[in-house]
Amino acid sequence: MTIGRRPAERAGLLFVSPYLLFLAVFSAYPLLFAFYLVFHRWDIVSPPVYVGLANFSYLAGDVKFWRALLNTALFLALHVPLQIVFSMLIAMALAEKIAARGFFRAVFFLPVIISGAVVTILWQKLYATDTGVFNQLLACLGLPPVRWLTSTKLAMASIAVMATWKNMGFYVVLFLAGILNIPGHLYEASRIEGASRWQDFRFITLPLLRPTMLLVVVLSTLGAFSLFIEPYVMTGGGPLDTTLSVVLYMYKHAFMFQHMGYASTVGFALALLALVVVLVQKRYLDTEAHY
Repeated sequence: MTIGRRPAERAGLLFVSPYLLFLAVFSAYPLLFAFYLVFHRWDIVSPPVYVGLANFSYLAGDVKFWRALLNTALFLALHVPLQIVFSMLIAMALAEKIAARGFFRAVFFLPVIISGAVVTILWQKLYATDTGVFNQLLACLGLPPVRWLTSTKLAMASIAVMATWKNMGFYVVLFLAGILNIPGHLYEASRIEGASRWQDFRFITLPLLRPTMLLVVVLSTLGAFSLFIEPYVMTGGGPLDTTLSVVLYMYKHAFMFQHMGYASTVGFALALLALVVVLVQKRYLDTEAHY
């Protein structure tokens, strides 16, 4: 029996070998090399120099890194709730029997497949202080222009709104799939008992959507931690570093200052922090589900 399975096993390994090679070259090797650089100083040109824990020591006292981490946390606090609330509301609307339902489902998903750089440039034009569409609409109402991207108080919130719009379609699909999988007889029984739509949502839809909610929270959190293209294109991290994300800060150290070792340290610190946050979220949501 064992001998007879060996040709099949060899054939299976042969078929998966291209993926294993891809995984080794483009995932495993960069990850291991980045971990190697955490303990070295490397400017791309010269050979790496071992520095031990010096990168971690510098990271602990790097005021700009902590500012970038605070900005990322602020974006996380704004973006994730907006993503969940609006995605769920739109998914619930699209689950109803409305005219041109297929068309609206496609329209809401369209921004997801558009290049992030293109969407960012488009919203940068919308947010423009002098010629932007948003401020032109405010002018029609007799209101003064708003410095969406040049105000230290509004810049990150403006980016969070844009990122929510860009990614909403993907999460709408997830919530929509979860809603459509809820057995219809539960709502029928609820209507017989005289429950309101709010009670349907509170006691049927929301509890049964908890696995989908966990997935959306985790994915949107990881997306928030990887914030890069929006501040890079729209503000460059300004004004006064109020939109400087950790990934953008890591990018600047790596490709502008050639501090590859320190950039790797920032990246690993961010990855560990994201892991901790996701585990806490999962534990909390699982606890709520059991409760």
